[in-house]
Amino acid sequence: MKKIFLLLAVFSMVFASCEPLEDINTEIDAQDSAIVGDIEYTLVDEDYDALDLSYGSFNSLDDAKDALPGFLTTNYPVLGNGSSALIGYKLYVGSADGISDYTNSDEHSLALEDYPSYLTDNAVAFYENENANDFLPAILEANYTAAVEGDVVLAKYNQYVGETVNGITEFYTADFAGAGTLLDYEAVSVSGDQVWEGTNYGAKVTGYASGVRNENEDWLISSDIDLSNFPNATFETTQIFNYGDPSEFSVLISTDYTGDVTTATWDVINLTNVPDGTSWTALTSDPYSLTSYNGETINIAFKYASTSSSAGTYEVVDASIKAAGVEGETVGVSNFYTFDGASWELSEGVYYLSNADFDAMGEGDDQPGQYDNFSSSISPDNYLPTFLGNKYPYAQEGDALNVIYKYYSSSTGAQLRGNLYTYTAGAWTAYQSTIDTTLQLAHDGVTWVPDNTIKYELVGADYDLIADTYRNEAGYESAVANLESYGNISTFNWEEEQIDAVINTVLNSNFSGMEEEQKFAVTIYVYDGSSHNITINYILEGGVYIRN
Repeated sequence: MKKIFLLLAVFSMVFASCEPLEDINTEIDAQDSAIVGDIEYTLVDEDYDALDLSYGSFNSLDDAKDALPGFLTTNYPVLGNGSSALIGYKLYVGSADGISDYTNSDEHSLALEDYPSYLTDNAVAFYENENANDFLPAILEANYTAAVEGDVVLAKYNQYVGETVNGITEFYTADFAGAGTLLDYEAVSVSGDQVWEGTNYGAKVTGYASGVRNENEDWLISSDIDLSNFPNATFETTQIFNYGDPSEFSVLISTDYTGDVTTATWDVINLTNVPDGTSWTALTSDPYSLTSYNGETINIAFKYASTSSSAGTYEVVDASIKAAGVEGETVGVSNFYTFDGASWELSEGVYYLSNADFDAMGEGDDQPGQYDNFSSSISPDNYLPTFLGNKYPYAQEGDALNVIYKYYSSSTGAQLRGNLYTYTAGAWTAYQSTIDTTLQLAHDGVTWVPDNTIKYELVGADYDLIADTYRNEAGYESAVANLESYGNISTFNWEEEQIDAVINTVLNSNFSGMEEEQKFAVTIYVYDGSSHNITINYILEGGVYIRN
């Protein structure tokens, strides 16, 4: 009958006033007759899509609080005042603390001059008996004069492994005559019809054809030559020249050639012991020092220019670059250093994956060693737990390590990423940047609102706790005796203040460490003329649960 009276009241209001129908519906929804229900639900992929969350998670708790009330209204329209919902969802919490210090750090590659034996031996790495950590703090201090506490640098250097020997290394050669081609050199014709060609005598160019001397400018340019591992190198070339002006031929070097001879900067090499243009005699030039190009990548060019009055034929038999120094296998090493406010110290609790580490995880297609990086299709979590287990076979429960690695993203390119791995229950486990959590909401009669209320019903152990705690407490003797006799809390024996006190005891025992304003809906078994359950609401204020 109550519902009928309400409907009659609605019709009466429709005819008696201009109040909009939706307002009337809102008033009806707020009445005690609203359907009350408790929901427990976990969002699925389709729900995130409906909420325009393409990554399948919320970015913050506030975002979840803003979005979930509307979600509940849409999906549970019949529920009203007094209803509750516990919604499970995925929350993005970001990287583990400190990871960004490493992934956003500067990178510093040691210069040749930084190696202690470079000036004496031309060593381009630390020897095996040289501890890089003995030198790196001073090197970083010299390069980062404005460092502040907490700054992090990824120092990259080379280390010799195994036996080393001192000697002369011919690390670059271009044998045009032997190959009968121009090899990987690029022939560039600036003017005229004549171009370089490869012959069994060498790379040939001429401005003389059919008895006519022609105007011509032609270049022959090498591919990139990396001198970074060969300091103080020397260059020499063997040439044949037949009847022409030697000034028409020159050898040049550039450090900025990108494909256009006219825009690059070219240094002319002043070679000695070169042909004088009077015969076919092949002469090898004296070594030319490339010390001023140490550590650079260069291009070598042979330039030929002729005029209508002076045009001859030039042939270059070969060219080579040699360096005196240490021969031996080197490996690249990278370590993080942190500035503590006074000096640079090797960072603790962090490991940087080397190329060799990636290779150890497989070099085949779609394996980390294929390109020495992880990616969206090669997940670090599929490889690193096993890798760390092999590398640290004696890890102990709770050991933790920040692991930093190269990562390639199709949208942002190459970058550094990392994660915290903790040894738990016999395996290395990655820190989860997206976690599963829940949000509790309640319907206040108008809409759904976030609500931290925990619903709890006392169990037998809780009543035992009350009896054991208050049995000898002054003023509680008869109340506890009644509880132990009948198994409930009689409102005829228990004062309201006493009930609140024992509920505090139960909540503090079962839910220690709660934050201020935590709410509880506590269900207890009472006798107030009949035996039944009642629910009392509490809120934590000033360390005490009070009725709410």
